[in-house]
Order: sequence, then structure tokens, then C-alpha cells
Amino acid sequence: MNGSGNRMSVAKRHLMSWGVGRALPGRAGEPAAGTGAATVVLENADHLAQLLGSDLVGPHSVILSPGAPETEGTPLVVGYEGSLSEPGGDLSIDDDFFLQSQDYATSAYMSVIGATLIRITEEADFEAFLADADRARAEGEFASFVTDPAVQLADLSALGGGPAGDGPATRLWVGPEGELSVSPGGSRIGTLGDSFATVHAAWEYLNSTSDQPCPVSLGEVLPEPERAAELAARPWLGRYLAALNAVRELRARGLGEIRVSGFGGRLAPTSEAGEPTSPADLTDAELPLLLWTDEAAYLHASGRTFRINRSAGELAEALLVHGSLDAAAAHADRDALARVESSFAAAGVSLRSGELLGAGK
Repeated sequence: MNGSGNRMSVAKRHLMSWGVGRALPGRAGEPAAGTGAATVVLENADHLAQLLGSDLVGPHSVILSPGAPETEGTPLVVGYEGSLSEPGGDLSIDDDFFLQSQDYATSAYMSVIGATLIRITEEADFEAFLADADRARAEGEFASFVTDPAVQLADLSALGGGPAGDGPATRLWVGPEGELSVSPGGSRIGTLGDSFATVHAAWEYLNSTSDQPCPVSLGEVLPEPERAAELAARPWLGRYLAALNAVRELRARGLGEIRVSGFGGRLAPTSEAGEPTSPADLTDAELPLLLWTDEAAYLHASGRTFRINRSAGELAEALLVHGSLDAAAAHADRDALARVESSFAAAGVSLRSGELLGAGK
């Protein structure tokens, strides 16, 4: 890949990490000294020089700045046209990559024509998001626009997706007057000129004021008591967000009429009758997801999707629902369950809650 193409690839990966609030591989966890934010988006190009002279960025940072030419060396500076903060706005990089931003409530009525970032910009958006999640949970019906392969939801951690590295080490937004947050709708955590340590401490303090993860990302958009109460009432939202991602992947392969186990039903007809009061796969967003179509079942785990026959799918589902081989064996053949469990374990995938195996293939 040539230099220009490589820079574009890097910029796109960082831009999507910034939008959804998910750390890039190798960037999760606490920031290393002197590394700064992985991705910074400037609203005002006049702030670029001051940003480059601060410790908010490091040699591995990527900075997106209005109209700025791409620079050689580090950190990488990529110019863009348009806006990332205005709903309905478009961002373009060198007329090669386009990203549209939409508010959630109106996205159901809009056609997706390319890469799209859907934001919660007001309480009406949050209410629509919750209504769609509740419908999916109860009826197994996922809104088509939010499972489109070209769509990503912004600020996942604030929507029930867990902490997952959504702090200033992952992303920063520098507003028109130099105000700092992790997103355009986020609470202020500093001003350009503050040190990275000061900004990180402010982010940590605001997180400590809520019993739900990431009150910062949507702090200027939603009243925190309301957001926290709605997330607490739906401990399965992280699972829902993971399901959206899995359905997007299967839709990208051309599959339709996709069902997700635990959302409106189960693959195995007898699972619900024998299902525990608190299924193991109800709230653990890290557990694999069992999906199916009329033709086959699929297990989605850690960004990989395995196609399996429906019989194996029913056995995997029993393990996911009951949380262990011993518990699942009361509802299915123990030897068959053990074979399915060991088969996935060999691929680095655990079907037990709270367990993570190796990366696998």
C-alpha cells in the first residue's frame, strides 16, 4: 500500500474509534506516560499549533483538523472538510472518504448512502434508542437502519456498552473555543492548554459521580439521573449493542431475516421452558452471541463469526443460557454439549460466562 493509502487507512480506523468511543487494539486501559490521546478531532484549525505543542498528543496520535494538509512524521495530522459535531453534517477526507452524522430519532426515516455515524443529540434520540432496544429484546425485531453494515452508533459506553477504554487516552474533541471533551455532546473535562494528566483526572472524577459507566460522553445531552436510571433498568443493553454489531456483520454477508438468541426467543424450542430466571447470557456482553437464519446458525465471538449447523447451535445456546456444562446437561445430552464446548475452546472461544480464552485463529 502506498503512503497516501496507508495514511487514509489509519485515519479511517482512528476516526471510527473516535466516533464510537472504542479503543484501538493496543490502546485500551490506562494511558502510558507521554502517549496522549490516540485520536483528536479539532473543530477549529487555529488550535492545531497549540495542540501539537502540548502533551495531549504523542507520537502515535492522529489529529483530524479542518482543512489542514496531511503532514509527514508524527503525530499524523489529517485534514478534513465538513463537520463531525453537527447532526446531518458530512465529513470528507481528500474526496476519498465520506462520513455522515445523523441524529438517532430521524435516522429511521433517512436512507443510508454511505458510512454513517448515528448520535444521541437530545433526549428524544435517547428515548427512540431505548424504544428500539426494548422492542428487540421483547420481540426479536431489530431496527433496520441501526443494523445496516454502513452504520455505527456513537458513544457506545454511554449507552450501556461498558467502559471499554472510552476516555481521553482513546479520544478527545477540541471545541470551537478550545474546550475539551471526549465527544461533541460530552461534559467538559478541560481546556486547550491543560495537561493530559489534568484532563484525565477530570474525566475520572466525573465518572466517579455516577453508578453507571461513562457519564461523560453524553453529559451535555442527557440529564445524568435519567440516563443512569434507564441503563440500570436495562442491564442487558451491552448485550443489545453487541447483537447489533453481530447482525451488521451477517447483513454485510448478504444474509437476511436474522434472529438473535435471547432477543424475542431462542433457537431451541425447549430453551425458554427450561431457561433459568437469570440466563447467563442476559447481561454478559463479552459472551458469544448465537444467531440464526432459516438455513444455518452462527456463533459470533470477539469479532469472528462461525457458521454451524442448527443442532450444534442449539447445544451452544444451552451452554450460553445456563452458563456451564453441568447446568446445561440437565437440558441436553452431556457428551454432545462437551464436544461443542471443546470444539469452540480449541478455536479460542469460551461458551462460559466470565471466561476468556486465547485469541485463537
